[in-house]
Amino acid sequence: PPPRLPPLFVAKGNCEAGLSSHHHISTFPGVEQADAPVACWLLAPSVYNAGIMPYKFIIFDLDDTLYPRDDGLMGEVGRRIQAWLCEYLDLSWEEAVVLRRKYYHQYGTTLGGLLAEHEGIDAHGYLVYVHDIPLEEYIGPKPALRAMLESIPLRRVIYTNATAEYAWRVLGVLGVAGHFEDVVGIEDVGLLNKPYQEAYERVLVRLDAWGPECIMVEDSARNLNPAKALGMTTVLVDSAPDWSVDYVVEDVLQVSQVVSKVLKDAD
Repeated sequence: PPPRLPPLFVAKGNCEAGLSSHHHISTFPGVEQADAPVACWLLAPSVYNAGIMPYKFIIFDLDDTLYPRDDGLMGEVGRRIQAWLCEYLDLSWEEAVVLRRKYYHQYGTTLGGLLAEHEGIDAHGYLVYVHDIPLEEYIGPKPALRAMLESIPLRRVIYTNATAEYAWRVLGVLGVAGHFEDVVGIEDVGLLNKPYQEAYERVLVRLDAWGPECIMVEDSARNLNPAKALGMTTVLVDSAPDWSVDYVVEDVLQVSQVVSKVLKDAD
């Protein structure tokens, strides 16, 4: 049966690490500039992989991470979630907005809340419905993304709260499907969603990897906290700086610079 999840409680790390000029670069307003070439900000250095284990994997989130949120694709997914709630739960649009917000804060995703609080939810049908989108209307090939991925000397994987089928379609439209060896969707981890830590543990089991062997890239600090708790090095993309993560970059194209620094520091 689908998991019935408790509400989320994701504690922030108590990060006391200071910043130094050789650790961070940022173009965020008000953040001190440094002369190093890495366009990132080291926020909370990981203590898990100080040369103990070689890095093997880089795990990317999909939506709003591999492409800019301004592309609008996730906005359309959100509209389809709203429409599903209205149709299947007989809600007004305004009621659906309130419920969706509640489930996001308590369970991490709308589906997480539906499975926890409603009987007989067709999770697969829901996922198919909300991701049935003409992707080419929102995203297209990204040669610069392809080149960046090619430069990373690690095994590349996608982990998403969407379905693997949808993720492969997105990767195909972006022109980077051939640069990932695996996609882990929500159905592959038993419908457990980010940021439940058990979901990340199931990803590691699938990859036959330890947390300290992985770098995780996400647009949500909330979704990086469990990864860091498992020893992964964390990279936050296109979001405000957050002291609970290791690195922040403004653009996913800067991730390769972070990886170069992390691998060099691990030698």
